Amino acid sequence: MNPRIVIMTTSPKSLRSFLQAQIQFLVSEGFDVHTISSPGKELDECRRNVSVPMHEIAMQRRISPFADFLALLRLSWKLRRLRPAIVHAHTPKAGLLGMIAASMARVPIRIYTINGLRSSTCPGLRRAVVTAAEKLSCSLATDVLCVSDSLRQEAVALGVCPPFKARTLGHGASHGVDTRTFDPDQRNSVDRRRIRSRYGLPQDALVLSYIGRIVRDKGILELSAAWRVLRAEFPNLWLFLCGTPESADPVSPDVLRALRDDPRVSFTGETVGDMPAVYAASDVCVLPSYREGLPNVALESQAMRVPIVATRITGTVDAIRDGATGFLVEPRDPAALVAALKLLIQDGPLRFRMGVAGRAFVSQHFLEHRVSELLAEDYRRLLAVGYALTCQ
Repeated sequence: MNPRIVIMTTSPKSLRSFLQAQIQFLVSEGFDVHTISSPGKELDECRRNVSVPMHEIAMQRRISPFADFLALLRLSWKLRRLRPAIVHAHTPKAGLLGMIAASMARVPIRIYTINGLRSSTCPGLRRAVVTAAEKLSCSLATDVLCVSDSLRQEAVALGVCPPFKARTLGHGASHGVDTRTFDPDQRNSVDRRRIRSRYGLPQDALVLSYIGRIVRDKGILELSAAWRVLRAEFPNLWLFLCGTPESADPVSPDVLRALRDDPRVSFTGETVGDMPAVYAASDVCVLPSYREGLPNVALESQAMRVPIVATRITGTVDAIRDGATGFLVEPRDPAALVAALKLLIQDGPLRFRMGVAGRAFVSQHFLEHRVSELLAEDYRRLLAVGYALTCQ
């Protein structure tokens, strides 16, 4: 009988965007994979792409005691019915509820993947609550996987997870990058023209792209301040904001209004499905974030030979080679952001060299297939250890 694995995420978007290929690989390796997530259109898309049982249990991203209690009861009942050998939870709320429910259902192997520490940027009482939730998830997990080594070090240093339990597989990543999909030799001038035309970006402009949620923690305030300096100095420079604002961590209305009113700033206003084409339309990427685990944007942009400027924080220090594949600057420092971006804006050959180095770096350390192989190997090791213990 194939070992049963239940993979949990709070949102079906995480399954669709990040874990589909990994699930397909695990099935090909002989695992009986089930998923649990909240319902949504993304889950319907996943069902069309991946032939595994996908169970729907509504989970709120934000703290909601009554809804969380109902979700916990449903999760516990579902896991008792499924009787998996492993429950592997991603995302904070699925991690918390999943580890509690898996413990209640006596699942022998309980894995929680930390993709980032939300508590690191939370204020006051909310920080204490979020930290307590992260500690509880880790305490109930039998194994804790961190998507980067710097994240593992931070989780241990903050007392979120004991050092004997926290691990990073290989060089990190939750799923890695498919360099066949993110291939600049395949996604070239046709995609570049199409995306630029769709979003009103001049074909001859130099495009600075930000890709991600339009929220405060991503450094949008600093990006806006840096943009005001850069746009005055480089009349052929355009800013491309690929993402949507969120109410959970809102950017100041004044900042958003100034960006929306700028004729040289283009918003997608939607989630773009064809991300390789977005990178093909970009000349430089920027990620001025305050908090990361291992930023997928950094890995994807480098795979597409697009150099990136990001902040020197947990996660980005693992994803970017400073001075070789991009630049790292101190967070919350618009002047440092301007200085690094100017180097790439002014120097085409430098952009090219860093782009080539970036793709080589990602291909060597963060291939999607290799990340899936490492995870399958880890599952087998944990199952073998569990079997040996039951035989004693």
